[in-house]
Amino acid sequence: MEKKVHLIFSMVMSLFMISIMSFVVTYLNLGWTDQTIEKWLSSFVIAWIVGFPLLHVFGPIFKKAIVNSLSK
Repeated sequence: MEKKVHLIFSMVMSLFMISIMSFVVTYLNLGWTDQTIEKWLSSFVIAWIVGFPLLHVFGPIFKKAIVNSLSK
């Protein structure tokens, strides 16, 4: 069950964070133009392909490190 929860958490968190961050960066670089949404979606797909696996792999490592450091 824990692995399923972690997978769903990683998907939802990465979709949320990457969609917002890729939009903000795209908007800051282009402003609002006819291409903003198209460029944002293409940036989002690339960022999600990289970001989701990173969050899925490193999330538990960081969580364990943080829990260990706080429990000392």
